[in-house]
Amino acid sequence: MTPAVFLVILCLGVGSRVSALDSSLDAEWEEWKILYEKSYSLDEEALRRTIWEKNMKMIKLHNGENGLGKNGYTMKMNAFGDMTNEEFRKMMVDFPMQSHERGKGIWKRSLTDVPKSVDWRKEGYVTPVRFQGNCSSCWAFAAIGAIEGQMYKKTGKLIPLSVQNLVDCSKSHGNHGCDWGNTYYAFLSVWINGGLEAEATYPYEGKDGPCRYNPQNASAKIVSFMELLEFEDILMDVVAAEGPVAAAIDALHDSFKFYSEGIYYEPNCSQYNLSHAVLVVGYGYDGSETDGKKYWTIKSSWGQSWGMDGYMKIAKDRNNHCGIASFAQIPQV
Repeated sequence: MTPAVFLVILCLGVGSRVSALDSSLDAEWEEWKILYEKSYSLDEEALRRTIWEKNMKMIKLHNGENGLGKNGYTMKMNAFGDMTNEEFRKMMVDFPMQSHERGKGIWKRSLTDVPKSVDWRKEGYVTPVRFQGNCSSCWAFAAIGAIEGQMYKKTGKLIPLSVQNLVDCSKSHGNHGCDWGNTYYAFLSVWINGGLEAEATYPYEGKDGPCRYNPQNASAKIVSFMELLEFEDILMDVVAAEGPVAAAIDALHDSFKFYSEGIYYEPNCSQYNLSHAVLVVGYGYDGSETDGKKYWTIKSSWGQSWGMDGYMKIAKDRNNHCGIASFAQIPQV
């Protein structure tokens, strides 16, 4: 098995100066607070309203000038609207990425007869989108999603597996619960621990806890897992042949935080500063194949109100955009 690629997985993130508020946004502010069940003290509300207004105006500017007609995607206000960029980045810690040892645990299949589009949601491989809350557990959601898909492929039964099991029980293998983690260590822990439970017997709490894994309740086991080389054609081959794949991307951009629909392309995205784990559930293209509007379909863990009911179309075959192929793995069950 190849060595771990060290990266920290963001999943949420305060400081801003209060400025004069825009009364024309009063109704939208109140509606947003009700929708996302936000409640503040008087002092905090002025601060949060200022941050929210800044984000709202940025979103409206993007959609008015740079939406689907220009950049190919739109943005929308969501639960992150009262958070500053500093908050969003706060749980990110720099860890050096290590190079793969090529030749071991690597996908060797050749690219032949790969379908032009794939969507494993339509085939029953993917559980509903969930919300990680204030716990930086996106790495666990992505790993769980990949295992769920492989279990469905083997058994024909789609069983939601326990993210909390991974949050609590992979600390001795390199992860740090709600602080940070990565999918490599998540798969490693499931392999070493001999399995993991279902969501039904070990429900998600969104906070760190002691490991309570009971092998008698194991609903899934893995025998190995593979890291993929950092090429989109290999990722495409594996997604097409095997099912959903756990991956990581650079998500530290306002455009990503407030993504709504369309094919996401962020010029400032990095292939290496990876901060958010996702599940690649398929790929395809908009329009005709020759239009060049190719995309990966990724599942996040930010609830169904983010993106396209919790999903995103992210640019495909655009130089490994946002690092979609830089840190991808798939388990074998």
